[in-house]
Amino acid sequence: MPPRRTLTLAPTRRRQHGISLFVVLILVMLAMLLALWASRSALFNQMIVGNDADYQRAFAAAQAMLQDAELDVLRKNPDGSVCTKDASKPKVCRSPGAGVLYPPVGAEDVGPLVATLSAVADTQCKDGLCSKRVAAQDFWADSALMAKLQKSSVGARYGEYTGAKISTSTSELGAEGNAILNQTGDGNVGAWYWTEVLPYTGTATSGGLIVGNDKNLLPLNVNPLVVYRVTAVAYGRKNGTRVVLQQTFAPQKLKD
Repeated sequence: MPPRRTLTLAPTRRRQHGISLFVVLILVMLAMLLALWASRSALFNQMIVGNDADYQRAFAAAQAMLQDAELDVLRKNPDGSVCTKDASKPKVCRSPGAGVLYPPVGAEDVGPLVATLSAVADTQCKDGLCSKRVAAQDFWADSALMAKLQKSSVGARYGEYTGAKISTSTSELGAEGNAILNQTGDGNVGAWYWTEVLPYTGTATSGGLIVGNDKNLLPLNVNPLVVYRVTAVAYGRKNGTRVVLQQTFAPQKLKD
């Protein structure tokens, strides 16, 4: 009886190489997709953090502008001391005879100031002061009007009338403080503020701001009878970043 022969069929080298290449290609594609997803996720997070940081910087600048406007009305230095005139800086601590308009000191200043501001064409604003706005209150949404308001001697820059110090640097961080406050020039750059002068009737002094019995009345001690509405606009370093803050300021005088 002839011996039995066993035949074994081994896979060819060509078939083995083809399967390995297919597996390697799949792994490479998965690795590329993972790397692409990671890079896009990191880029998206960086954009979010950058936009938020730019907004926070602009928000801080707008808050600083509101405080600067208050000091301007109160005629005080940034440290709270009484502002003193300097002949070399006629705009700082503005007062009668300084060549610029000034917040009313007494009742006799209110009427002439409001009349002067109301007569200014297009903006009704000069030297950072404005008469009561009778058109749309959100004037910052009107690009044509903002182009007229954001000009020298119309809107006010940080420290322009208070002497608050800013650096000459306009870098991302700035040598001092907030770089947005260092911006100069006209247009949608840096930060601006406008102070509306709002006189009211003297009968308000005999009433109160809160209706109720005598214990709930809030007497007014304002002289002259003027409140101020301050609007601050700050532009970030990125296109499209803008912060608008508005407050009503009623400086009261102590009875003593």
